[in-house]
Amino acid sequence: MFIGWDWATETHDVTVMDDTGKRVDRWEFAHTEEGFTKTLARLRKHGAPADLPVAIETTRGLAVDRLLAAGHPVVPVHPNAFHAMRARWGASKAKTDAGDSMKLADYLRTDGHMLPRLEPTEQATMDLQALTRQRADHIEARVAATNQLAALLDMHWPGGKAVFADLDSDIALAFLERYPTPASAAKLTAGRLQAWCKRRGYSGKRPGSVLIERLRSAPTAASRLGEVVVERLIRVQVQLVQGIRTTIRLLDKAIADAVETHPYAPLFASMPRIGKVNLGQIVGEIGPLLERARTCEQLIAEAGVVPVTRASGKSRAVTFRFATNRRARLALTTFADNSRHGSEWAAKIYTDARARQKRHPHATRILARAWLRVIWACWRDGTCYDRETHQANGKINMATSKSSAA
Repeated sequence: MFIGWDWATETHDVTVMDDTGKRVDRWEFAHTEEGFTKTLARLRKHGAPADLPVAIETTRGLAVDRLLAAGHPVVPVHPNAFHAMRARWGASKAKTDAGDSMKLADYLRTDGHMLPRLEPTEQATMDLQALTRQRADHIEARVAATNQLAALLDMHWPGGKAVFADLDSDIALAFLERYPTPASAAKLTAGRLQAWCKRRGYSGKRPGSVLIERLRSAPTAASRLGEVVVERLIRVQVQLVQGIRTTIRLLDKAIADAVETHPYAPLFASMPRIGKVNLGQIVGEIGPLLERARTCEQLIAEAGVVPVTRASGKSRAVTFRFATNRRARLALTTFADNSRHGSEWAAKIYTDARARQKRHPHATRILARAWLRVIWACWRDGTCYDRETHQANGKINMATSKSSAA
């Protein structure tokens, strides 16, 4: 039997198909506990869960978790790949929930032998991945909130934005919380500002005279809003930025604690310039790839740091790989870019790539590819990265040199 599962946030549609392509069963159910319980029980009537693979257009979520917990093999189907296959069921490419569940079941029946099954990730790795991904989301939220604060200041209080270099720093936010409008800072002098900075533990090494000059040289606002409204707008936005910064600090601590106990972390912790957060990202994103990769080349491809070759007849093109785990690629290239400042080996690979007229992102991916070969060797042998061993190991150096020349 083959199962097609069309999921949604409110309802789901399930089709059961036999090996001849005949629809044996089909039903729709609501996204409720009763719906899931009855559906899993209904599926068991068609056989043991281990013998009932399920095709679904996602790799995560409640439906996937419940299916895996029930013992069903889950076959994730990429929406783009599924959309490209629609023409086989009709030129119109019609779309309905019932039709999609049937098509997913049929796709699994005919092409399931070529589709990878979802392998459950180690619990510790999944937890770390969730923490690092939420941190990345909060970083994006902080950038957006800071940009909104900058826009407010440009319109209503340009001087407040000019005093300190980093608008989302503790000292800059504290200043705006204390002086949210031009009128509130009208009586500030260089001495008062310097004394206030000293009380706040300011370490920017800029005297009060420089800071007050920045404030006074900024354009004078001509806001048509009342001072009370401007104060409220700026204070609320400052509190939003501060709140997000607090959550990021909490996540940083949680990531550091999770890294300390993760079994993979010691393998890569001594790599140059990796840091706690980036180590957590590497373990959380590259770890699942390592768990299912059978070869180093598969690992490199899934991490998205190798190009895609398209050849047909006399045409041949090598292009950027778009279809990949982008979070894994970002975690890896972030580490690679940092590592070249702490490793002569990494710096040489990057410099050589730049000398071959490769742009910075391309050169960083070349270096990331070289690092993945090292990561694979550490994972395969179960040995922690050691800089001296790395430099002395001619096989690793030969492999990475070969990858950098590609």
